[in-house]
Amino acid sequence: MAEARAESRRITQAHWRHYTDIPLTIAAALFLVFYSWEVIADLKPPEDLVAETAMWIIWAFFVVDFIVNLVLADRKVHWFFTHFLDFLIVALPALRPLRLLRLVTLLKFLNRGAGRALRGRVVTYAGGAAVILVFVAALAELDVERNAPGSHIHTFGDSLWWACVTIASVGYGDITPVTVEGRFIAVGVMIAGIALIGTVAATFASFFIDRVAVTTKVESDETQAALADLTAEIASLRAELRLVGRRDAPPLAE
Repeated sequence: MAEARAESRRITQAHWRHYTDIPLTIAAALFLVFYSWEVIADLKPPEDLVAETAMWIIWAFFVVDFIVNLVLADRKVHWFFTHFLDFLIVALPALRPLRLLRLVTLLKFLNRGAGRALRGRVVTYAGGAAVILVFVAALAELDVERNAPGSHIHTFGDSLWWACVTIASVGYGDITPVTVEGRFIAVGVMIAGIALIGTVAATFASFFIDRVAVTTKVESDETQAALADLTAEIASLRAELRLVGRRDAPPLAE
């Protein structure tokens, strides 16, 4: 009976995820739109009321989703610790740069929609993650650096340039963060950039290794086929020589 109830909970949670998957992705995308509008346009009270209200509604949607999944989970403690990032998404709404954790939902959607082939998934996920990460990092950096004393980042163009050179590990040094929050964001972008570059490099290396392996296998199969043909021809020649030898042999004396 307990197993039947557990199975029912799992199915119910699967159904909940099935029906909320796309709405959560849309909510994360809308959050990115409103956050971008607020940061790039540098909205001030009371003009930012619409954007802030929309983002708080989206936050409430993520809270409801987290609570429902936790209630429906069979092993609640295990599910909580394996979905700790989801907990951070709903637990840290007041810290503006950390609001962008909600965009992890977009990365999950990319991962699911990238296709079945492993390399296709890796390349699609890495490319999409890089674009989203650069844009989001530029927004977060502009948000915390724009009004800081001695800051070099005052426009979205400045922050976007900074995000591109940072994720590529170029580091020209012409634009650097001066706030503690900005430097933490920079560390995160550096780590993500190294991980993405390593992932793409490993994917291409695997592709070329497999291509070499396929070429080697084809050449090996061709060599084996040629050896088989040669062996068959030698066997045929031996059989013909035996027949010729029998015909040319002198008759036995009576």
